[in-house]
Parts: sequence; C-alpha cells; structure tokens
Amino acid sequence: MSEQTSPRLYFENPVGRLLEHPDGYAIVAYNPGKRNLSDMQAFLTHASQLLRARGWRKLLGDQHQMSPFTEDERTWIQNFWVARTAQGESIYGAVVLPHDVFARLSVNLVMSEAQESALTYRLFDNETEAKGWLAQLP
Repeated sequence: MSEQTSPRLYFENPVGRLLEHPDGYAIVAYNPGKRNLSDMQAFLTHASQLLRARGWRKLLGDQHQMSPFTEDERTWIQNFWVARTAQGESIYGAVVLPHDVFARLSVNLVMSEAQESALTYRLFDNETEAKGWLAQLP
C-alpha cells in the first residue's frame, strides 16, 4: 500500500503506537499489558504533539487490547493531558472499547470525567464504526 492510503508510524513505546492516518487523524493504539506512568505520559504527550504539528482535532483511540487505566493515569489524563492537548479547541475522539471488562470500566470513568473538557468522544465496539464517525466530522 502507498503512504497515501495507509497510516504511518509516528511514535512507539511500550504503551503502544501512534500513527498518522492519511484522512487527517491520529491513531492512538494501546498495547496489552501493564504500563508505567512515565511511558504513558510520553506516549500521550507525543499524541498531543502529533495533533498540534498536523493541525488535527481528531483521533482514533484503539483500546481493544488495553489494560485498565490506573488511578494515576486517569488523574494525569484528566488534569493535564486533555486540557493541554485541547488548548481551547474541541478534540474529537472515537474510542474503540477494550475487550477486558475492567478496562472498559476505566475507559468509561476517564471519558465521563472528560465530558467537562473540550474532548468530544464516542465509544465504539469496533474500528469500522469509529472510523465512520470520524469521517463524518469536519
């Protein structure tokens, strides 16, 4: 496949992979397993940098293999990452829910806390539906 039709790797660490999708959004794909907070912070900071560098406001959060967020991760995402990434503008996130029930609960908690922020999101059971929603956005 050509670079125009397939996502390009932007960053990778033990937490997961960040990809640039040619349709103008970031893919934030989490790996399974435990994470440490500093790796999570680096991973999501790079996601913010990707969005800013490209002028994008959309992301696909592929969390289907993800382990539950820890309390420290939830706090950091809510208190630091969402506000810093949005910088006064809306961000649209299509989140593919994890298979693990506890991970689903932790994602729901983070997302409900993020409702007060500039993050507009929808939760999906599969990537096809998530991509379809992103394609409808401006």
